[in-house]
Amino acid sequence: QVRLQESGPGLVKPSQTLSLTCTVSGGSITTNDYYWSWIRQPPGKGLEWIGYIRYSGDTYYSPSLKSRTSISRDTSKNQFTLQLSSVTPEDTAVYYCARVDGKYYVDYWGQGTQVTVSS
Repeated sequence: QVRLQESGPGLVKPSQTLSLTCTVSGGSITTNDYYWSWIRQPPGKGLEWIGYIRYSGDTYYSPSLKSRTSISRDTSKNQFTLQLSSVTPEDTAVYYCARVDGKYYVDYWGQGTQVTVSS
């Protein structure tokens, strides 16, 4: 059973960088054909895909967030990290980490963590 757990600050000030870590257990983030993803849901809105880091270490970001997003990993800790810079209140959301398989199906989700951008 794969488990994902998000961690990081729940409150970030405008213009600062949001940083979240996803710790994975029950499976390696270097296993073939998986995409380790960040997804968010702003209040009252639908899910928004932010980006992913592949098992190979390659990354891909949503075009709308690409200029502010960085996803990295620490294979020794089996973790991957999201950094979103220059945040505004519009970045307030529940942030999820998730595992996506080769058919782009999300088979495991973290429980989600609320991040509020406010001064």
